[in-house]
Amino acid sequence: MEIVTKIAPLALALIMLGLGLGLSIADFSRVLRSPKDFITGFIGQVILLPIVAFILIKVFTLSPELALGVMIIAAAPGGVTSNVLTKFANGDVALSVSLTAVVSLLSIFTVPLIIYNAANLIGIEIVKEISMLTISLKMFLVVTVPVLIGMVVRSFFTSFIDSKTLLIQRSSIILFLIVFAAIWIEEWDNILNYLLSAGLITLILNIIMIFLGYYIAKFFASGLPQRKCISLECGLQNGTLAVFVATQLFDDIAFMVPTAAYALIMFVTAIIFVLIIRKIN
Repeated sequence: MEIVTKIAPLALALIMLGLGLGLSIADFSRVLRSPKDFITGFIGQVILLPIVAFILIKVFTLSPELALGVMIIAAAPGGVTSNVLTKFANGDVALSVSLTAVVSLLSIFTVPLIIYNAANLIGIEIVKEISMLTISLKMFLVVTVPVLIGMVVRSFFTSFIDSKTLLIQRSSIILFLIVFAAIWIEEWDNILNYLLSAGLITLILNIIMIFLGYYIAKFFASGLPQRKCISLECGLQNGTLAVFVATQLFDDIAFMVPTAAYALIMFVTAIIFVLIIRKIN
């Protein structure tokens, strides 16, 4: 797991830097202008997703390590990929960016809170000498600081950054794929067995959240573009952040397997969803 441990923090910091390069203060002010849409997406991603994940790990027979691994990916915020796919789906890109940005910044509090509480409920002791405050501070350094740096850089070079938006988005996706390629290469002998155990639950979790996000937004969000956005935000998670947190807390690859499975599944299901939903106006 040595390669992944070294790659994940750097990749996550660069991905969050790329997110910051695409943000401005206006993206955060949209939250105040359209609070209903944002709150709907926020509740779906930060509250409902971990609740659904916890219900599923109680229904399925999983080892404690895999069960907490499911909770780790469920605790992660949405990824940059959701912004790209929301655009392809003709969804509300501004809302997608706002949700990704705000939930990512808040993740330094929400992710440790969810994971530490889930570990207690599952009965797993976090043996590494790392407190909730310590993991929050580490997340602050690799999540919040790069986003703020990216926003500052953008404020000085707005036209140049805007012209490179596609390149930045593609680079973020490539970094995301590098992290998961490293997991598969380094742990190939063990990972297939774990996937047989974690694949089904992550598939069900992903499909439930895509549809739950879509239909909750149907009742509470302002329109179809917002519905598309919220559905994708609920179904696409920042797997690199999940890997980073898992490697900080545990040495066992089993805790990362649900994230690896979810990362593969979410791309397939999200693309199928986009191809279907983009035709609806």
